[in-house]
Amino acid sequence: MREWFAFRLQCKSNEAQTLLHSRKLFQQFVVEGYTMVEPERLSFIRNIQKKLRVDKFCSLQKSLDVGTTKGLNRSKRVILPSTFVGSPRYNDQLYFDGMKICSHVGFPNLFITLTCNPNWPEIRRLLTPLNLKATDKPDIISRVFKLKYEQRLSNLTKNHLLGKVVACKLIHIFTNPAYRLVDYFFLLNDHLTRGFNI
Repeated sequence: MREWFAFRLQCKSNEAQTLLHSRKLFQQFVVEGYTMVEPERLSFIRNIQKKLRVDKFCSLQKSLDVGTTKGLNRSKRVILPSTFVGSPRYNDQLYFDGMKICSHVGFPNLFITLTCNPNWPEIRRLLTPLNLKATDKPDIISRVFKLKYEQRLSNLTKNHLLGKVVACKLIHIFTNPAYRLVDYFFLLNDHLTRGFNI
């Protein structure tokens, strides 16, 4: 299902692009696709609970919940793994990874935020011939932002634009379809950062 929606969202020169240029209808199509794909992912996780050893989590949680849920009908709990983006375990894992990096290497030297600008020339070049606004094509915004984000990350980590990077932690924040945001935490080699005034 996910692959089919990903295929339908691509611009193909040999097909009519009525759906891709239909503004609000296109956004509704994307939302409907998401609401069809997400239950499949959740159903898969529900069906592999034994492999995730959820019974151990549930017995621990039951001992904590004693007294607070008496008299309530409780359904079977589904534990979302840390690989499920947005789950509490996913967020906890990101937090603990960041804290471990800080305890091992030290506190970050740089905090850099990259924000998407819908007026970037790359986005304007793609949207102007179609007579569309940035809010009408969130897929283009996401693709351009991802390319710029990867280029910036490569410049900072591989090309050592601001110095040699010892460790890096990324935090992705998406505010709405037209405006993307990502935060970087960088730990630079200590002797390289003493002369910087940023």
